[in-house]
Amino acid sequence: MRLDLLAALSGAMIALQARANGELSHRLDNGLQAALVSFGSGLLIIAIITPFSPQIKEGIQNLRGAIARHEIARWKLFAGALGGSFVAIQTQIVPLIGVAIYSVASIAGQTAMSLVVDRIGLTGGGKKLISPRRVIAAVLTVIAVLVSVWDRIDANNLSMVAVTAGCIAGAVVGVQRALNGQINEYSHQSFTTSLLNFITGTSFLVILILVGVALGENELSPLPAGPWWIYTGGVIGVIYIAFTSTIVQHLGVLTFTLFSVGGQLVGSLIIDLVSPTNGVSVSAYLITGIAMTYVGVLAGGVGNLRVRK
Repeated sequence: MRLDLLAALSGAMIALQARANGELSHRLDNGLQAALVSFGSGLLIIAIITPFSPQIKEGIQNLRGAIARHEIARWKLFAGALGGSFVAIQTQIVPLIGVAIYSVASIAGQTAMSLVVDRIGLTGGGKKLISPRRVIAAVLTVIAVLVSVWDRIDANNLSMVAVTAGCIAGAVVGVQRALNGQINEYSHQSFTTSLLNFITGTSFLVILILVGVALGENELSPLPAGPWWIYTGGVIGVIYIAFTSTIVQHLGVLTFTLFSVGGQLVGSLIIDLVSPTNGVSVSAYLITGIAMTYVGVLAGGVGNLRVRK
C-alpha cells in the first residue's frame, strides 16, 4: 500500500483513539486513569504477543546492539513518555471540546513541530530544509485551525486554554514521531518500537498517578462496564505507533503529518456526525477549516512526494 494512504489511515486512527479515550475519561471522570487504561491495555496486548514473535525479539536484540555500540542515545528510547503525555492531555481535552476541535488544535502543534524536527534531522533520515512550500503548508494548517474554531471562541463549551493544550499535545506527538522513526531505524521492527513506547509510556503514567494519589489530588475510580469501544484506545495505539515509526522514516515528519491530517480530520468529522460529544456540533467553519487543511496537504505533502520520486 502507498505510504501516503497509510499515513492517512494513521490519521483516522488518531481520531478513533481520541473519541474512545475521551469517552472513557468522561465516564471515569479521571483523565490520567483513562490514559493509563489506554496505555496499559496496549502494553498488555503487545506483551502477550512478544514471546511468540521472532520479529519483535529480533528488534529487541537490534536495539540492544545499537545501544551497546552507542549508535543511539538512551534518552531517545523514552519516546513513549511523550506518548503518555499526549494521551493524558487528549483524555482531558476531548470531553470538553469534541474530537474535531481537538484534532485541528493538535494539528497546529504537529505541523509547527514537524518543521523543527525535520530541520534538525531528529528522525535519523537526514535534515530537511525549511522550504517556502513547507512553511506555506504549515501556515495554511494553522489558519485552518483558527477558521475551524472561529464560531466557538466565545462559546461556553470551548476554552482557549483547552485549545492551547491541544496544540501542545500536537507538538509533543511531533517529537515522539521523530524519535520513533530513529528508534525504528535501529530496531528494524516496527512492533518492537511500539513495545518500547508502551513500556515507557505506561511507566510514565503510573508515576504521574502515584504522585497524584500521594498528594491527594487523584482518586482512582471503578472501570465502567461499557460500551466496549471505550477500551479500544490501547489496541489502536499499538497499530498506530508501529505504522508511524516506519512511515515517518521515509516521508519525514512534516509530510507524514500533512497526509495523516487528511485522514484525521475526515475521521473526526464523521465521528462527530455519527457519535458526537455532548454539546458539540459540526459547523460550516469546521468544514471550511478541513477544506483549507487539504490545501495545505496538497501544497506541502504532494509536492514533497514528487521530489522524493
